[in-house]
Amino acid sequence: MIHGIINVYKEKGYTSHDVVARMRGIVKQKRIGHTGTLDPDAQGVLPVCLGNATRLCDMLTDKDKTYRAVLLLGVSTDTQDTSGTVIRESPVTFSEEQVRSAVTGFEGEYDQIPPMYSALKVNGRKLYELAREGIQVERKARRVMIHEIRIEKIELPRVEMTVSCSKGTYIRTLCSDIGDELGCGGCMESLLRTRVGRFKAEDGLTLTEIEKLVSLGELEKYIVPVDAMFDGCPAVYVSDGYRKLIDNGNQFPLNALDGGLAGLVDGHVRVYNSEGCFYGIYNYKKDAGVFSPVKMFLAKG
Repeated sequence: MIHGIINVYKEKGYTSHDVVARMRGIVKQKRIGHTGTLDPDAQGVLPVCLGNATRLCDMLTDKDKTYRAVLLLGVSTDTQDTSGTVIRESPVTFSEEQVRSAVTGFEGEYDQIPPMYSALKVNGRKLYELAREGIQVERKARRVMIHEIRIEKIELPRVEMTVSCSKGTYIRTLCSDIGDELGCGGCMESLLRTRVGRFKAEDGLTLTEIEKLVSLGELEKYIVPVDAMFDGCPAVYVSDGYRKLIDNGNQFPLNALDGGLAGLVDGHVRVYNSEGCFYGIYNYKKDAGVFSPVKMFLAKG
């Protein structure tokens, strides 16, 4: 079984679920998960976790993301993108400076209401399922952070922009909200996710490319090992006499370490056995001289 993360470049026409299903067939293993939904019409970075790396899915979903989007002003749709039904059209008579001011005004924190056409669940049902039945339900606004909006080009009624934002941000909704702020409405015409944490679009592999690498026996070269995702944490090595403790995911004392104590302070560390096999992330408390498990990744298959 393969354990690690691969940077998939999701192409248009695939759901995130489709990507996972295709990957299961390509690499011939069931334990696979993705790290954040992309709409079928969107493309770009979709980190996919394999094997024990699926324990990372929630952590990668929490990472900040960067998108390249085209906002179409003057058109409002039920899905907040151009794939939906047009519900309003308005003339766009603003100056570029007025548009710039409205767009950049969304930088910082703001309360965003999730769209009806989304995978969020209400009473066990996905919102998009209810929307397709013509059912509208009240959604609570969620605080999101727009770190930066960089306007790349304005050719009204279109605005091309790069958005860096926190998890849970809907770029479709941001486009709609900008249009509402201007008073003419707006929707998203295209979307490319260019970055999720350390993963970038230019380094991504399409499903076809991954399939070819598997046939050549070269896929492993493109798998990011789990411990590489924590390369900011110090590495410690547990001596053989204490191996059973980490085999069972238990706490272990400071004297279990096989050297590497210099400068060790409170916080998360990467734990390996004496042979260099990665076990997981532990939290070290200097006062107690104890390491406690946070998340284990030991590959047993």
